[in-house]
Formats: sequence, structure tokens, C-alpha cells
Amino acid sequence: MTQRERHVRAQERRRLGASEEPVEDALAGEFENTVSEGAARLHRTWRALIITGLFGGIDVGLGLLAMLAVLDATGSKLLGGLAFGIGLYALRLAHSELFTEDFLVPINAIVAGHGTWWQLLRLWVTTLVTNLAGGWAFTWFVVAAFPRFDDELIETTTGYMEKGLTLETASLAVLAGFTITLVTRMNQGSKEGIATLANSLISGLLVVGLGMLHGALSSAVIFGAMHAGAGTTYLEWLIWFAWVIPLNMAGGLVMLTLPRLIRTWELVTEERAVQREGRAQAPAADSADR
Repeated sequence: MTQRERHVRAQERRRLGASEEPVEDALAGEFENTVSEGAARLHRTWRALIITGLFGGIDVGLGLLAMLAVLDATGSKLLGGLAFGIGLYALRLAHSELFTEDFLVPINAIVAGHGTWWQLLRLWVTTLVTNLAGGWAFTWFVVAAFPRFDDELIETTTGYMEKGLTLETASLAVLAGFTITLVTRMNQGSKEGIATLANSLISGLLVVGLGMLHGALSSAVIFGAMHAGAGTTYLEWLIWFAWVIPLNMAGGLVMLTLPRLIRTWELVTEERAVQREGRAQAPAADSADR
């Protein structure tokens, strides 16, 4: 092979990518990462699910504390939202679980043949309930320790609750689900610590700083206001929660997860074929061993 031919082949290789997959190398690597991580989440024990979910709520409470401190000092909701990202960063570093983070990663694992829909339902319900429980408990300590933040808590909660279900608030809930799911995908694209920090701060700035409605994050604020003596009742919160969560799911699943699955469908079908072949060979291997 001449030097010119080697040069042409090298250029073609760079154009096509380093792998033989039918999509870009970055997408292929991201797909492998999400399937692997998603399968691990789906197959967690009950104990692991409960603990990771509880700490997810506690990490959110830590972000709330940072937000309240900045709000008290500056009065800026945008800076307060940015500070809330500290809790999301802690959640990522501690490998805790946030409900809306499970709209992309485990879905990829299921459609690729590495889990079942029952496992996904178990993951969703357990994570959501434990997120709420952890957030409720941690915000009680926040309110007990820092009563000077009560006014900020009550004011923020009023902003979340007062309008009810309207086109505006529905859109805020959809965008919250989309944003957190998008940041989850961004984190799959890079394992660098600085990228994880930046993504967490971006999440806080957009979701909390702009007043989006997020079932788990906003509930921590509402619980804190209840502990501080706000007039909001648990029934009012439950009614609010009942329409926010489905809209969060619509934002994460329909606006992002579904298009990403369509984009990488060749990888999905390829992985499913590998899984079917592996299951078919397993009985034959067992028979041979006997």
C-alpha cells in the first residue's frame, strides 16, 4: 500500500469513526453506557433502591439549604437556583437516585433486552416515594436549624402552588422533566468531574432558578414551607403533585427519551438480537453440561 493510499484510508476512517456501528461513535458509546448503568439500576435489591432513593431526597434538601442561604443574602432567584445545583452535584457524586433521572437510562436498558417493565415500575415507585420521604425529613431539620429562612420558603412555595394547573404551569412541569432528563444524557456523554459540576449547576439554574415545577425538587421546598408553618396542606400538595408528575414524565419521556431511542434504534435491535441469541444458547449449554 502506497503512502497516498494509507493517507486516504486514514481520512476515510476518521470520517466514518473508529467503530463499525451504524451511528456516530459518541452515540454508540453513550448507548453502551446507558444500557450498562440502566441494567444495574433495574437489578438493584430492595435495600439498595430504598437507600439510594432516600439519599436522593436528602441531597435535594442539601441543595435547598444552599438555595435558601443565597436567597437570604442576595434576593436573587437565579443565583439561588444556581446554588441549588450543589445538591444535584452531591446527588451525582454520592450515586444517589432522583426520580426523573430514570426517564432515560433504564428505558434504554429495557428496550435493549436487559430488564423488564415490572423492574422499571418498581424502580420508579420506590425512588419517587423515598425521594419524598428523604426530602421531607431533611427539610424538617433545615427549618428547625435556620428559622430565618422561613419567609423565603413560604414565598417560593406560594409561587409554586398559587396558579394551579394552567397552560403556563403545565409547560413549566413539562420543561422541568425535559431539562433533568437532558442533563442526565449530558452526564452520560462525559465522566469528567468539571462537566458533572457544570451540568448540576445548569440544572439548578434552569429548573429552580426559573421556577419550573419538578415533582421531587419542588416538593422539598413545599415540605419545608409546611414545616415552617405555611398554610399549604398535604391534600393541596397531593393535588398539585398529581398533575406535576405526569407532566414531568411527558417532558422526559416524550420530548427526549423517545427521539433518542429512534436515533439509536439500530443499536437497540442489535443488542436485543444478542440478548435473544444468548438466552437461546443457555438451555443448550445446560443440556450439554448434564
